[in-house]
Amino acid sequence: MQIASPTSAEITSGDEIKPTRLADARVREAAPSGSSAAVSAPLLLRRLVTDSLRILDADPNGTRITTGLDSDESCEGTSEASFKDAVVDHGAEKNNGAIPQENGIKKRRSALPAPMFSRNNFSVWSILKKCIGLELSKITMPIVFNEPLSFLQRITEYMEHTYLIHKACAQSDSIERMQVVAAFAVSAVASQWDRTGKPFNPLLGETYELTREDQGFRLISEQVSHHPPVSAFHAEGLSQDFLFHGSIYPKLKFWGKSVEAEPKGTITLELLKHKEAYTWSNPFCCVHNVIVGKLWIEQYGTVEIVNHSTGDKCVLNFKPCGMFGKELHRVEGYVQDKCKKKRCVIYGKWTECLWSVDPQVYESHRKNDKRGTAETKKPKPEESEVAENEDADDMPEVQETVAVIPGSTLLWRVSSRPSNSAEMYNFTNFAVTLNESEPGMEGVLAPTDCRLRPDIRAMENGDMDEASREKERLEEKQRAARKERAKNNEEWSTRWFELVTNPYTGLQDWLYTGGYFDRKYTDCPDIY
Repeated sequence: MQIASPTSAEITSGDEIKPTRLADARVREAAPSGSSAAVSAPLLLRRLVTDSLRILDADPNGTRITTGLDSDESCEGTSEASFKDAVVDHGAEKNNGAIPQENGIKKRRSALPAPMFSRNNFSVWSILKKCIGLELSKITMPIVFNEPLSFLQRITEYMEHTYLIHKACAQSDSIERMQVVAAFAVSAVASQWDRTGKPFNPLLGETYELTREDQGFRLISEQVSHHPPVSAFHAEGLSQDFLFHGSIYPKLKFWGKSVEAEPKGTITLELLKHKEAYTWSNPFCCVHNVIVGKLWIEQYGTVEIVNHSTGDKCVLNFKPCGMFGKELHRVEGYVQDKCKKKRCVIYGKWTECLWSVDPQVYESHRKNDKRGTAETKKPKPEESEVAENEDADDMPEVQETVAVIPGSTLLWRVSSRPSNSAEMYNFTNFAVTLNESEPGMEGVLAPTDCRLRPDIRAMENGDMDEASREKERLEEKQRAARKERAKNNEEWSTRWFELVTNPYTGLQDWLYTGGYFDRKYTDCPDIY
């Protein structure tokens, strides 16, 4: 597609298009029978954005796939100027940056074997009423509140948007790399939206591996501690371009109406080409209405991403929903250089998209926005209207989707979920594939891989009674093994990770010792 302009330049994805140039630009597209048409560039760019979103929201067969948002158009409600001045990069984000699953690329499943089991007739109150203010890691929950994935598989969902790591590696400027790394950090928690099921607690010594040639990485994780529960993971680029690793200790607390998860632990991303290391921790996650009402999720807290090589820093504020839900799902922050000068502002929603804009443009827009808000301010709801249901924390209505500030650059947009996601524990397309079993896989995987866990497999197949029996059997086997070790004064020894000092943070961390993919599993424990 060529732009007929004074320079006859070609507009490519990610290029910033100046408003003055757009005023004169005209587009000629090839049409049947040699006909041609000229369209104004502002209209064209709007059309391109809309068409791109439609493509992203459709499966290869043309069936529309919804994200579950009130609107799949994250720019809905913005002016023509917003589209005109926004920089949109739709290149690698299609298909999560993966190569389409054709032309010899292995096709993965798109649905679970059985639909989700209904939780309507079960109450969690009888279990949780004695646990207010306590940590829940030692509490046994009915299997009906689980989802058919291990927590090791759940943290593997950090890798859903691996294309962002590859994109960061390709940037020549450290500030631009930091923006993309920030987008990756936000995208890593996006799959938690509407995921109210609890993943299975990994057994001590349990592992999970995943190799995705289409996304250019392989990963290995291990449950390295049971009390406290600690999960360690290590991912590496197949082109030796990055390392991504960390250890997560999820502390869960019950507060009467909600369950709060504090994901303790440090995450490290190393971009080997640039000899850079970034570290951060994930925000808090809260599930509301675990007793009565509709379950809903929010994430909140400050995430600080540090580039230990350049001194650059990104501070992201995951905002709590607030009294009337105005801030629900919103993320705002900034990138500063080693001299503490703000280089860009980052804004968006962790459930939708993330944008970057110049700090001066952002401040100017915010002042104008406040001025407009003051002129059209609505009266506050009456107290009686606010407290309609004292038993449940009603999920605030989703506010307007992200209003794009003119001059912004799109860093990331969430991928559409399957149309029947609600029947599959609200899994993403990526999550649906994580427990897939293939012929011959048992002869390749380590015997501790959670794809081989009989309770998770039974639940995935819809056999809840069998899943419950197997879960109880596995937990009892784990308790018996722990008693036997205590009787013989034996210490548990991890297989693929060791507790050492993280060279970038100076804190204790579980780092990969290597050797897993040599496929020598003769000394793996019998945990199933």
